[in-house]
Amino acid sequence: MALHEQYMTEALKEAEAALANGEFPVGCVMVAGGRIVCRGHRKNSCEVGENEIDHAEILTLRSLLAETPDFNCSTLTVYSTMEPCLMCYSAMLLSGIRTLVWGYEDVMGGGTNLPLAQLNPLYAEMEVKVIDSILRQQSLHLFQKFFRAYPYLQKSLLSQYTLAQSLEKIR
Repeated sequence: MALHEQYMTEALKEAEAALANGEFPVGCVMVAGGRIVCRGHRKNSCEVGENEIDHAEILTLRSLLAETPDFNCSTLTVYSTMEPCLMCYSAMLLSGIRTLVWGYEDVMGGGTNLPLAQLNPLYAEMEVKVIDSILRQQSLHLFQKFFRAYPYLQKSLLSQYTLAQSLEKIR
């Protein structure tokens, strides 16, 4: 578990950078062969250029593939401070990624509980490893700070759920 915490700490640094820029604090790192090969965070969640496409996982994957177009994504483990949404989860699966690690659950739009075996063959035959709640409290803390300061998703189920969570002592 210590290795997962090490890489999630790096994803948290990306999330902190997003938060410092007034963005939704989702950070992502992609690891292959025991090293971080790409990192990124959420952009355009607030103010000018606001959109629902520039998620941390999508931007990080695009950056990796722009730098190394023939990268074998099946070797990646993706660390994200929030459970990937359906868009990000599907994009990673279709890119060949089969191992995902996340910190804080997205009770409103998380996609990792999608019953792949019940879908069409493209997805039904995929074997995916999902590891959840790694450094959850640290991720929760960032999302609480965000929801107390910014209007993005302010009245959503995610915001209400997040703000209702108590923070246990962060290690």
